[in-house]
Amino acid sequence: MAELKTKPTDQNVLEFLIGIEPETKRKDALMLLEIFQKVTGTKPIMWGSSIVGFGSYHYKSQRSKQEGDWPIVGFSPRVQNLTLYIMAGNTNNPLLSKLGKHKTSVGCLYINNLEDVNLDILSSLIATSFEYTKSLYK
Repeated sequence: MAELKTKPTDQNVLEFLIGIEPETKRKDALMLLEIFQKVTGTKPIMWGSSIVGFGSYHYKSQRSKQEGDWPIVGFSPRVQNLTLYIMAGNTNNPLLSKLGKHKTSVGCLYINNLEDVNLDILSSLIATSFEYTKSLYK
């Protein structure tokens, strides 16, 4: 079985985020850092080269022999959008309809920029996912 590439690193989170271009994406990423820290009460850690994660859990796939560690919640300021790993516990959350402009997949919430969404609702979604995932992987 192939080893997972996305693991915690010693890369400095703030240095990573300060290096993001363009400026609007950098400002959004720094704001997300602040929101995630406030909501989770945990220290951010870089996972791989581009994911800022908060907390961690060990999982074992029910469909394959894959297992590994992953952040409880996190985000990545990608070129196309801001990718937030917060869908655990939120797939049917009615707050999603009040969030603002976004897209979702099984595990991710995608937003173009923070001005497109309600930050209070986003904070609630992060909190829901954080608590839900912690409860599953005690």
